[in-house]
Amino acid sequence: MDRPKDTAGTVADAPAHNWVDTLAPKALRPYLRLARFDRPIGAWLLLWPCWWSVALAARQPPSGWRWAVLGAGANGEGLPDPILLLLFLVGAFTMRAAGCVWNDILDRDLDAKVARTASRPLASGQVTLRGAIVLLTLLLLVGLAVLLTFNVAAISLGFASMIVVVLYPLAKRVTFWPQAVLGLAFAWGALMGWTAFTGTLGWAPVILYAGAIAWVIGYDTIYAHQDKDDDAIVGIKSTALKFGARTKPMLALFYGIAFACICAAAYLAGVPTLPFGALALACAVQLTWQVVDLKIDDPADCLAKFRSNHMFGLFVFLAIVIANVYGGFLMSR
Repeated sequence: MDRPKDTAGTVADAPAHNWVDTLAPKALRPYLRLARFDRPIGAWLLLWPCWWSVALAARQPPSGWRWAVLGAGANGEGLPDPILLLLFLVGAFTMRAAGCVWNDILDRDLDAKVARTASRPLASGQVTLRGAIVLLTLLLLVGLAVLLTFNVAAISLGFASMIVVVLYPLAKRVTFWPQAVLGLAFAWGALMGWTAFTGTLGWAPVILYAGAIAWVIGYDTIYAHQDKDDDAIVGIKSTALKFGARTKPMLALFYGIAFACICAAAYLAGVPTLPFGALALACAVQLTWQVVDLKIDDPADCLAKFRSNHMFGLFVFLAIVIANVYGGFLMSR
């Protein structure tokens, strides 16, 4: 599909005809692009581990604080807490936007040297550094407001995650494993969702966190293959450069770890095994397709495969919820 005629300021890897380029007020467009609201895929990928974790916790005893304040808790039907789902939705989109602004502030000089990122608002001069800092501050305040609705344990975890978020943009300068650092940050919701509902941690969310980290390493390696030539020139490191021709077997390894950990977490959380196992096959097929069909030297294919992980996240979430609900129905008969 062709882009709209008014393409001034559009970003190279944003979907055509996205709402920012077509509907948002022109004065706000550079700031919305800086926050990646024209490319929400990253927010969804940040959100899915949160929602997986909330869904896994559905049969656990809710924390007394949440029960008293919000009146939402396990209802015996295996449904995830809708209030938590909404809060994490707002929080994921807000904090992903804040993370992108922070990343672009630190990378504005590097971004100007890479073809795909040279059109970003800070690198191209559409947004000033002062404007970016103001936007970052506003986004962090919204994120803080969401975080403070959680229980004390979840709030503590939320503040702890900021250490990884702050360090991630620097990782690509010193290690070929920045995708692992990103995984530590993007998978954090696997710990948060369970804790926000139950008030405690447990083995199920910890193992889910490990699986989500492996998943992030996999899909962000695919994403990094888009820029590997420019990255090698300007000195940016990535697992795409490290794995090179071995990318497919390494993806198979990390995706295999991710799938195994997700299944193990579901088992430990008491998700009914038979319905979940059957539904999880769709998740395995989606990951397998990514690895088998990937063309690492085709940037458009890499971007498409990366974006397809939104479907994997949805499949896992639906598998947990449907298995919990269906299993609860069977047990009540």
